[in-house]
Amino acid sequence: MNKLLFHPVPPGASATRVPRAAAASAKTSRELVRGDEPDAGYFRTLERDGILLNASQIAAVRHGDGPLLTLAGAGSGKTSVLVCRTGYLLSVRRVSPGRLLLLTFSSRAAAEMRERIGRLPGIGGMELSGLQARTFHSFFLYFLRRQGVRQEIFHETRRQHILLKAIMRELGLPKDAYPPESLLSLLSSCKMNMGDADSLPELTNADKEIKEILKRYEQWKQDNGKIDFDDVLLHAYRMLQERPGLLAELQRTYLYIMVDEFQDTNALQYELIRMIARPRGNLMVVGDDDQTIYSFNGARSEFILEFEQLYPEAKVITLDINYRSGPAIIGLGNGIIRGNTRRRPKTLRAAAPEGVQPRYLRPYTADEEAEAIVEYMVSAVEQGERSYGDFAVLYRASSSSRAVLERLLLRDIPYIDYGEGRLLYEHWLISPVVGHLRLTVNRRDFAAMEDMLPTLYISREQGMAHIHRMEAAQPKQGPLIHLLSLPGLADFRQTAIRERLDMLRHLRELTPLQAIRQIRSRFYDSFVLADERHQATLHRETLKEMLDELELSAGRFGSIPLFLDFIDEVTSRNEHHRLPGGTEQGDRVALMTIHKSKGLEFPVVVLLGASEGILPHSSALDAGRLKDRQTAEGGGEALALLEEERRLAYVAVTRAKEELLVSSPALHRGRKAPVSRFMLAAFGAAGAAGAADGGAGAGRQGARSGGGNAGSGAGLDGRAAAAGADADSSAGRGGYGGGAARHGRFGGADGKGGGAAASSRTRTIAAWSCPAAACPGWMRVKSGGAEDHLAHKPCPLCGTPMERGSRDVPV
Repeated sequence: MNKLLFHPVPPGASATRVPRAAAASAKTSRELVRGDEPDAGYFRTLERDGILLNASQIAAVRHGDGPLLTLAGAGSGKTSVLVCRTGYLLSVRRVSPGRLLLLTFSSRAAAEMRERIGRLPGIGGMELSGLQARTFHSFFLYFLRRQGVRQEIFHETRRQHILLKAIMRELGLPKDAYPPESLLSLLSSCKMNMGDADSLPELTNADKEIKEILKRYEQWKQDNGKIDFDDVLLHAYRMLQERPGLLAELQRTYLYIMVDEFQDTNALQYELIRMIARPRGNLMVVGDDDQTIYSFNGARSEFILEFEQLYPEAKVITLDINYRSGPAIIGLGNGIIRGNTRRRPKTLRAAAPEGVQPRYLRPYTADEEAEAIVEYMVSAVEQGERSYGDFAVLYRASSSSRAVLERLLLRDIPYIDYGEGRLLYEHWLISPVVGHLRLTVNRRDFAAMEDMLPTLYISREQGMAHIHRMEAAQPKQGPLIHLLSLPGLADFRQTAIRERLDMLRHLRELTPLQAIRQIRSRFYDSFVLADERHQATLHRETLKEMLDELELSAGRFGSIPLFLDFIDEVTSRNEHHRLPGGTEQGDRVALMTIHKSKGLEFPVVVLLGASEGILPHSSALDAGRLKDRQTAEGGGEALALLEEERRLAYVAVTRAKEELLVSSPALHRGRKAPVSRFMLAAFGAAGAAGAADGGAGAGRQGARSGGGNAGSGAGLDGRAAAAGADADSSAGRGGYGGGAARHGRFGGADGKGGGAAASSRTRTIAAWSCPAAACPGWMRVKSGGAEDHLAHKPCPLCGTPMERGSRDVPV
């Protein structure tokens, strides 16, 4: 990979000075705790074990009675503080282990805390069996079991999904009417706000269907003696409300309560904590409002922001020394997050004096981004500088992983996907479109027929049963035609089936990109976006984003069979590489959303999609226009959504221990995408949104010319001339980029003809050209008359209708 593609500042940044965090004081407990202080012995034992605390950490560890808010910046050693304060209470203040309650959010974090407490010097021999260091769910399940609650925990996701699909069939709904994961998320959100299925709204038909599904789901659990993890918290809350004696017993038992990752607490968890801590107020909460990124799960940053309103006597301690990263990575994080207004003011300082500066990439598309990133990883591993397990690839939305995941599969590079493990082409939204493409190649593909039937408003079960019944009596080359004899079919439905059959015949002549665009424009977009069921369970911008990503993938291929072969190849490889949930990363590249990465750290972090519309996401940028996304932040929805996007960017960059690579594709969903305002703001860009237009498309030509910023308009124009803008043209006709000799049938570089621009010979071709003055976009006119019926075609850069004409290109 050409390393000139990397830049020391984001293309389009208004300043070249790299933000750096200030150096932190090197003083530790050795200098800060005098030998004549009563608790000096405790700190000396910690020091002998290599635990050296800074001034803020010491203050938090020494905190006695009363509420304490510990603001723990990224990488500031919050777990050490929780562990050492526990040890302090046990060894110095002589509190019984059974009087302490430590709550966190993951089993791994709880296990690590218990292990580290047990290894503290002076604690190892102490009886710690009564010490409660658990997750919220584990502790309150322990509480319920002691009260005689015996219901089995119903927690296997697969079984939950099977049950929900069965209930949908009972109600006469399609089995995929609502994604089970979305239904479970909706129910969970309701319970975390102290509600239940009966309290769900009934404003639309979709609302009523969802409510009925979830009420039956809850009834099945009750009839079969099951509860899920959300029920554990809700049952405990109601039991403590109804039985004051039980609450009083908990309050007497647990004199000191400590809560980790406090920014992730939802309303139900917060109430449970408050109830137990209420008499004495010996509550220590540790968290970072700058890392509140789970508002969709009910997490609320105001629990930290307004802590003193509930506890006026609370002490606030800020842990602001980052021990994870170098000054430049921390400085970038500081520069990003300071743009938020609703936050506790804090600026992280660096414990490490030096470190590698973040580097920035400005590829043209997501596929070029993937090629650059994967080549970088391969090169680093081959040179012995890194192992694959050092790398984590983070992204805002799951669809952004499509290109990188495909490159890893085609190169046989080990990886672990911390998402659902499915490829884009397997998603319920995408499979009907792929099904239409398959039917253009094989009219007897019955699985594809089943996938596309719902788009004709025909039940899968009813439609396929009829087709198979008629096929047995009178086989057809194209069995879909049997739908015309489906009993009770209205005239307009028959017309729609005939139109679809005619459309499938014509799609065969098109490229996959042209075919997908026709499918979308003729019926699929309106089918998806008009369906209340889809709107109720998935944000409409996410639906369009995934379909646009499918177009981007299809644009690399010159024929539908080639595209389908590619889908089959990567799907097969993904099945082979797929790892079971809970598998450790090992020596594999980690792929995960930013949400999944919180609380983790990696030697090398690659942040994909740091462009406007991706991060910040279009759903936040369009919050004023789109009314179907809600936030737990209350008023000022647009501002709240944008600030959460900024927190996501902050979380992403602060996961990096040694190296940080930030990539900002110049093209997203067919339009120019400026570098993310969050990156530019860290370099002092005023009104950073849109300031990156100068860097848009600084691809290979701009980078190879040796320009430090590679962000001129010439870089974009040259890139387009090299066939990058010609996304659905001849570049794709030789298969996936033309690198078959190097990586097998579909692998390799983008095949974009890098040497063509060097030639002085030209020829004239038919071309679409964008009339917008500032846009250099153009595309070849498809040969064979495939586009003769088109009067205009949308520009792949800005979306403006392009005009047909001619263009001189290098031979």
